[in-house]
Amino acid sequence: MSSTYNDVRAAIEGRIATQMALSPAYPVSYQNVPFTPPNNTPWVQAFIRFGDNSYATLLPTGGVGFNRQTGTLVINVFTPQGQGTAANFTIAERLKDLFDRAKFSSIIFDAASGPAQVTPAAPEPYFQTQLTATFEAYLD
Repeated sequence: MSSTYNDVRAAIEGRIATQMALSPAYPVSYQNVPFTPPNNTPWVQAFIRFGDNSYATLLPTGGVGFNRQTGTLVINVFTPQGQGTAANFTIAERLKDLFDRAKFSSIIFDAASGPAQVTPAAPEPYFQTQLTATFEAYLD
């Protein structure tokens, strides 16, 4: 059972880190962690937006109740400009497969959306797409 926001973050980021360490490997930028984008090679950026929090169960006397925490996982995929979409979409599909209707660590994901092109890319000069996946996490 995930019990804190950091447990949810660690579970999600851990899946991304494990996948992006596989060959071919790509560096990943996470929230509030120093990162310098590589020069003219693919990389990934991931962040979590927590949303509404509501009770999922009432707190029984002397027991443990659970809250339902909603959120959105946002993943940006950056590839060199002028080389088509294939490399970007291949990386995006690897990541989308990790979260599309996935269930793990008391986190339930909805169907993932994207990759949608982001114009202009930030930072430039990259071709950027974005994946999103909403989720519910159950916190005690």
